[in-house]
Amino acid sequence: MEFGLPDEIEEIRTAIRTLCAGFPGEYWRGLEPVGYPDEFVAALTRDGWLAALIPEEYGGAGLSLTAASAILEEINTSGCNAGACHAQMYVMGTILRHGSEEQKQRYLPRIASGELRLQAFGVTEPTAGSDTTSITTTATQSEGGWTIHGQKIWTSRAEHSDLMLLLARTTPTAERARKTDGLSTFIVDIKRAVADGTLTIRPIRTLMNHATTELFLDGAFVPEDDLVGEEGRGFKHILDGMNAERVLIAAECIGDGRWFVEKASAYASERIVFGRPIGSNQGVQFPIAEAHASIEAASLMRYKAAWLYEQGLPCGAEANLAKYLASEASWAAANACLDTHGGFGFAAEYDIERKFRETRLYTVAPVSNNLVLSYIGQHVLGMPRSY
Repeated sequence: MEFGLPDEIEEIRTAIRTLCAGFPGEYWRGLEPVGYPDEFVAALTRDGWLAALIPEEYGGAGLSLTAASAILEEINTSGCNAGACHAQMYVMGTILRHGSEEQKQRYLPRIASGELRLQAFGVTEPTAGSDTTSITTTATQSEGGWTIHGQKIWTSRAEHSDLMLLLARTTPTAERARKTDGLSTFIVDIKRAVADGTLTIRPIRTLMNHATTELFLDGAFVPEDDLVGEEGRGFKHILDGMNAERVLIAAECIGDGRWFVEKASAYASERIVFGRPIGSNQGVQFPIAEAHASIEAASLMRYKAAWLYEQGLPCGAEANLAKYLASEASWAAANACLDTHGGFGFAAEYDIERKFRETRLYTVAPVSNNLVLSYIGQHVLGMPRSY
């Protein structure tokens, strides 16, 4: 059993910290409530970090999922927000494992260089929610490709992306043998569809600045060669991306948790009330220490899930557990940090309220923690299906 990490991981962390130092709290506060961090994303792209999982032969860095998780973790530990660009990392899993060689040659070098942004992942629908197999967006074969009609929601960064990975139904529900059959994955040219009027993007204002949207597809055309993998096997194809997504989201939560713990422990050591540091009071100290312990445990599960993914081994349970543990730990750390700062925690200049809102998302998305528990109960513990 080996608990050490490659030397490159610390080198990555140092480089990310240096980059993030150029984007302090003032930068992020200046984007509220709906501004997109174009300069930050451009800097990450320029230095090759958003191409981390793209193999070297396609112009990327060819790093491991473990290394990619360290990138996103360190972004959030530095007080920045990896949610502005994380999809470009985890969407890669579906294309790399199931895309054709022609698709990889056509898209990956341009994504790696920053010429194209692949930030949008169109899966969720208003009526289906987390029940992905019940989506109703349809892709119908037409001359030279597919015509797509339907609606998506919570498709973040669609306004700031050139391409979108989209899941649509290609086989009518009544004709499928299993719930997971009949869904297919496509690469959609967002700019072209918007220009020809077949795609409408409607921004959604949310609790946090996450650039999320609702999409309306009215005859959007996708060429035949932009079908990813096998027709009707799209649900299975996106699961690879979802396991990577769980690991990377866990890493972001771990980064958030570290930021909150560092902020809280420093303030608790410096803030004097009733003649002594407030951190000497167990009511203040213990919640911070408990949050730290939970973050460290979640971090280990993250590394285990990433290792299994890298070996091509089943990792659904571990990836989901990592996301669950990390999101719960970061939320606990957020509350401990806010409690420690008292009234000052609500002041925008401390950045706590911003990070508080950002990390709250991850107990609900990209998968609800209740669904994670249902998955563990059924598929790991063998209990009856609960949904």
